[in-house]
Amino acid sequence: MSQTAAAISAKAPNPNTTAYKILFIIGLVHLLNDSIQAVIPAMFPILEKSMGLSFTQLGMIAFSLNIVSSILQPVIGMATDKKPRPFALPLGLTSTMFGVLGLAFASSFELVILSVLFIGLGSAVFHPEGSRVAYMAAGSRRGLAQSIYQVGGNSGQALAPLITALILVPLGQFGAIWFTFVAAIAVALLVYIATWYTRKLNFEKIAARTRQATTKINKGISKNVKMALILILFLIFARSWYISGMTNFYAFYAIDKYGLSIKEAQLFLFAFLVAGAFGTFFGGPLADRFGKKKIIFLSMIATAPLSVIIPFMPLPVAIFLLTISGFILMSSFSVTVVYAQELVPGKIGTMAGLTVGLAFGMGAVGSVGLGYLADMIGLPMMIIFVGFLPLLGILTVFLPSDRELAEWNS
Repeated sequence: MSQTAAAISAKAPNPNTTAYKILFIIGLVHLLNDSIQAVIPAMFPILEKSMGLSFTQLGMIAFSLNIVSSILQPVIGMATDKKPRPFALPLGLTSTMFGVLGLAFASSFELVILSVLFIGLGSAVFHPEGSRVAYMAAGSRRGLAQSIYQVGGNSGQALAPLITALILVPLGQFGAIWFTFVAAIAVALLVYIATWYTRKLNFEKIAARTRQATTKINKGISKNVKMALILILFLIFARSWYISGMTNFYAFYAIDKYGLSIKEAQLFLFAFLVAGAFGTFFGGPLADRFGKKKIIFLSMIATAPLSVIIPFMPLPVAIFLLTISGFILMSSFSVTVVYAQELVPGKIGTMAGLTVGLAFGMGAVGSVGLGYLADMIGLPMMIIFVGFLPLLGILTVFLPSDRELAEWNS
């Protein structure tokens, strides 16, 4: 090792130390980013009335937002696994800022679609790189770190009903203009993160050079790993389809069934999303202690009986069960990301892109499909149908255990 490398290595932080400051900042930016994304489904009741859109068209808007992330997140993740680009983070949020500005002024269905594509592009850049930052800052507490990062995003999504009730109902579509300021704050924070990220990469390059002579890197992916990856992605898709049905269409169901106003229905949905954010936070530490596979299994199987009966319950019981189900189901959100990253070591961005990006993509496909299904068989029957999706969590039993993952990577 050269004297320069030795000097840099001596100043490097302990790799097992958790950088909480960075985790909280990237979690906050995740909250800001996803609160901007939450503006779009939050605007559905507004757009339905102002533009006369059908459920299928609303599903197409959600599809346009999420499919860009679905396609680009894994691609960006693979590219940055080969060559990380710290300052892509603030550039991505700049795209989001322009998208939300366009959304505030969009006068047609086509312009709404164009605006959400810019927002989707920003999300595609942010999520795999944001997950990498969380991984780099995690130290020895990967479950907790990913939970801090992901709870920011889920909290941002949970703000959608409040955004509708407090901003979009009184101000209408133009109320989205306020989120250009939110995006600007996120860009500023990401400039700071990118600077830390660059410094951290320099330390890791030095450490990698010292290990290169003695460490054998296995780049192949075995058949067992591939099958496990396909299964974990399928479970994520099933969870995403259920969440898509609830976040995009349950407000309409609550308005019809319980006679609620738009504002009341959004507050109803707020309980589901906030509970999900709390579940996301607790899921990671629980997985660190009890195992990732167990938390993934329990989160879906314990949700299933609640999700099946929610559509048939009176209002007070429904909101209680919806809150409990949101907490339980989302407790596996960050856990599935860490599981995939440990399933395929060294592919942090790629796995984040697949587990989070494709999850959004499948939610996008689900939005279109569920919107079409609601138009065909009626909204109540569609809501009843999605309640059975968490039952697919039984397939978790076929995933390799945490001990098997450790053995495969040893």
